[in-house]
Amino acid sequence: MSDAIRPSHYDVGVEGEVECLAAIKTATKGLSGLEAYTTGACIKYLWRWKRKNGVEDLRKTVEYIERLIQDLEENENGN
Repeated sequence: MSDAIRPSHYDVGVEGEVECLAAIKTATKGLSGLEAYTTGACIKYLWRWKRKNGVEDLRKTVEYIERLIQDLEENENGN
């Protein structure tokens, strides 16, 4: 199924038998706030990079990973 709400690059068939949204839901269980958001964004961009925006989506993944690392480091240091 492909439409504006659920584009084909998120379909189950893209990566096998798991839908992107289901993978994000599972991976972010127990997370909240920025941790949940950035983790979900990383999964989304990795999931679709080959079928949508190529290197641009890989760069977005790196950006979100860096944001998550920065936030975790700031929280460890009490900032």
